[in-house]
Amino acid sequence: MTTDNRMRLSILGGYLGSGKTTWLRHKLFEGHFGSTHILVNEAAETPIDDTLLAAQASGVTVLAGGCACCTGRGDLVAALRAICDARSKDQHITSEIVLETSGLADPAAILTAIREDPVLVHHIVVSEIIVLVDTLHAADQLRTEHLSRAQIEAADCIVLTKSGAAATAQITAVAATVRRINPLAEISAADFGVPAPLADFSEVSPFHLPELGHDIAPILPTRIDIGPYVNWATFSVWLSALLYARGDNLVRVKGIIDTPAGPLLLQAVRKSVQPPEILPAEAASHQNQIVFIGRGYTSEALKASLTYFTNE
Repeated sequence: MTTDNRMRLSILGGYLGSGKTTWLRHKLFEGHFGSTHILVNEAAETPIDDTLLAAQASGVTVLAGGCACCTGRGDLVAALRAICDARSKDQHITSEIVLETSGLADPAAILTAIREDPVLVHHIVVSEIIVLVDTLHAADQLRTEHLSRAQIEAADCIVLTKSGAAATAQITAVAATVRRINPLAEISAADFGVPAPLADFSEVSPFHLPELGHDIAPILPTRIDIGPYVNWATFSVWLSALLYARGDNLVRVKGIIDTPAGPLLLQAVRKSVQPPEILPAEAASHQNQIVFIGRGYTSEALKASLTYFTNE
């Protein structure tokens, strides 16, 4: 609680595939955020992360189909106003909110939206902006993506994720680069949401970050519904071939597939597929819907590719 009784809002940001939901699930399990209402923003129309967070949060609101810092800004303000209105009627409703942004969101723009709203500014205080950075892919992201740098610039706290899969030299180089972009942020490391040691990087040289042009194609989400004619084995072979051929353009893949073992959470960042996870049966509402986020392809091309492959 704040001394003036406003609700505390933590903004959780990070580029596509940085591990925001995994980190947040662990923090909620630990009770780090107390009794918290979670706002989940997904750029794609099909939400996935709410299924993973609902069991450990006091409430979950989904903002799907638009990024909260731009096209989905109105939905974000409306959702926050609804929480404020509910709490004004019942003070026992949670005093903390965590906004898990989409991987395409600029946290600074969200902060501005809250500060400029005449209602929210009196009911909500942004307590911290936490930005996660994927140590496995940060070098490429920071060299090529404006947004990845902007997210780091806005952070109060920066968490270097997937540290268990990266070499120490790689992690410290990412830390040094992040420190150069944002000298004031607190920097730590984590692996699957669990805090991890971070070696001293004070004498490590950061990556060279080139000037970026403004003619890069936008990153957009695409959803594919996997029909009953596609089984898990066929889909996995197709996806492996797709990531091998176009993994640099497919920045993020996320979805739930029906398998003989139950609903399976499938996630990939560029060409790297994360270990699959079997989910509770209630995840069935989102089964067989896969979201692809990237550039340089069309939804029609992806669907045609899958159809061609399954008819071979």
